[in-house]
Amino acid sequence: MKRILIVCGVLFYSVFGFAQNNYGKYSYDDLEPSETQHKVEQFVTQFLNNYHYQKFNVDDELSTKVFNNMIESIDGGHSYFTQSDIEEFEKYRFLIDDALLSGDLEIPFEIFNKYRRVYKKRFDYVMNFLDKPFDFTSNEMYSVDEEEKDWAYSEEDLDKEWDKIITSQALSLKLSGSSDSAIVSTLKRRFDRYESRVAKWHSEDIFQTYMNSFTRAIDPHTSYMIPRTAAQFNIDMSQSLEGIGARLQNNDDYVMIMDIIPGGPLFKTQLANNDDYILGVAQGDDGEFQDIVGWLTDDAVNLIRGKKGTVVRLLLKAKEAPINSEPREIRIVRDKIKLEEAVASAEVLELKDGDSVYKIGLIDIPMFYRDFDGARSGDDFQSTTKDVDVFLKDFNSKGLDGVIIDLRNNGGGSLTEAINLTGLFIPNGPVVQRRTGKGRIDVEKDNDTSVSYSGPLLVLQNRHSASASEIFAGAIQDYNRGLIVGEQSFGKGTVQQLVNLDQFLLSPRVASRKGAASKGIEEEERYGQLKLTTEKFYRITGNSTQNKGVVPDIALPTPWDSEESGESSMESALPYDQISSSTFTKENTITIEVLSKITNQYNERLSTDEEMKLLVKDIELYKKQREIKEYSLNYEVRLKEKNDNEEVISAIKKLRKTKEGDDRANDVYLVEAQKILKDLIAYQEQ
Repeated sequence: MKRILIVCGVLFYSVFGFAQNNYGKYSYDDLEPSETQHKVEQFVTQFLNNYHYQKFNVDDELSTKVFNNMIESIDGGHSYFTQSDIEEFEKYRFLIDDALLSGDLEIPFEIFNKYRRVYKKRFDYVMNFLDKPFDFTSNEMYSVDEEEKDWAYSEEDLDKEWDKIITSQALSLKLSGSSDSAIVSTLKRRFDRYESRVAKWHSEDIFQTYMNSFTRAIDPHTSYMIPRTAAQFNIDMSQSLEGIGARLQNNDDYVMIMDIIPGGPLFKTQLANNDDYILGVAQGDDGEFQDIVGWLTDDAVNLIRGKKGTVVRLLLKAKEAPINSEPREIRIVRDKIKLEEAVASAEVLELKDGDSVYKIGLIDIPMFYRDFDGARSGDDFQSTTKDVDVFLKDFNSKGLDGVIIDLRNNGGGSLTEAINLTGLFIPNGPVVQRRTGKGRIDVEKDNDTSVSYSGPLLVLQNRHSASASEIFAGAIQDYNRGLIVGEQSFGKGTVQQLVNLDQFLLSPRVASRKGAASKGIEEEERYGQLKLTTEKFYRITGNSTQNKGVVPDIALPTPWDSEESGESSMESALPYDQISSSTFTKENTITIEVLSKITNQYNERLSTDEEMKLLVKDIELYKKQREIKEYSLNYEVRLKEKNDNEEVISAIKKLRKTKEGDDRANDVYLVEAQKILKDLIAYQEQ
């Protein structure tokens, strides 16, 4: 293959939303594919068939997956199409495989054009409904369970469903303090934006969504980007833009935080998480919030981005939060993304236990970073391993009792650093295995026999610890070198590559003119980019980190189910599997006997410590709230439900990682990790 950029550590997500267009006055005329799109469809199908890690057949089974993904991308809430529409589309279910191979785009464009027509009709109905007074005294219930929702049999059934949708949205605004007139104004602007977004679709938007319905059927980290999206992606990857430091993406009607960039202003607040919805944006400390539900990502970015030093406030709500939960407000000072500030940091914590005081070294690693240019040139360069090595030597000189490596929210980074960091805690040996789609296995090793720290060690992780984080934590666990504590990690055990399709599809004459700005020639990307999965990571035991992640030795209370978040929640995620184990010698610092005793002490705290008992109780209540899929459309009932929810939600906030310098007592996971490490220290001293 030609120029390919490896992306193996940091989580990048496919964009299944629609990019903004500036094509002037828009209409609802049917859109048609271009010749270029026919060509790209056929090429991408063949390319993925040849080079994707997982071999797949372009057959009826794939066709039905693409068909389902496409319908879900268009109308996942079953709110626009009727049962008769879906029955009409069924004739295409097993024809998409042939279309992919031949470059035929008639099916997706027919379905999307039909959607645009029914959308316009539904928009007119909504606007008429908003001209009528709201009834907040109804005893009707509104279901938000999309998986169990059937397609409406008639337009009249859809009308009734939309009456509930609009009333529920109005209730949410009323519960936040809005007047009826303000609610109508907000909802009219919101649905006007929805309509504008659909009306402004260009053929490229339809093509990108259709192609990602295909790539998502193969695996969730494989995606196609149209030229405009690819260009913006490359800008975001290469420039430090002034803003909040987050990658955003449309998810249904919301703008969602997909990735918080280490070193950015949002990262520094430690008040947001991946998968948070952004409901509103306000400028400065006193500005009014602008509702951005229904906005395109591009529009939201333009509103959020601003000059360095200025303030922007966001209203955030977790994707899995109950419908009645109040959004939280956070304040951010805009700044440039400074990756040099997303480096490891260290501090000494003191834990009192009776008359004893334990000194614990805490090392927070937000990402695995490495200055590759500096390393290649032979100059002194910065890296995760070098920084942590300095911290460990300082801890050794101070005679600390134990060390915690905090990998919470660490989405990965440099594989080299994950390997080298492991080497600070073991004499030498294999750290991770890599398998290509053709079956070749490479064993990555730490060859440095020196050990920087040999004392009690605990690694703290959560569901957002991924990729390189999982490689490090998995190796520490496999060597029995330290305790892994927290939540089950994300489970991303795959490697992606970025492929510029222009390198394959542009003619040599046109390709030679690319980048020839000095000659006054401007050539835009014409075919876009493809991101595909090419390798899989395996632990030294032969177990994959894919899908399963790293299961902690001691699992702390969590409100999240592994099937609801992380890799295992993605329908097309590559499976967990095993290969042969590497040859390695365990450290046996964590024996079965020691782990059993520490686990027993932890379980005893769960049943006797009043704060832990309350936390477990609140988590169970929170889980039950999230299981509720039907909500009342009565204001008084919803108000009581909201008030009942708030106390539980405030308890869940204690599970968040605290910002450096904040009161560590509010970080429940870190507090409990210290107690677990104290138990390990005590047993190793015996």
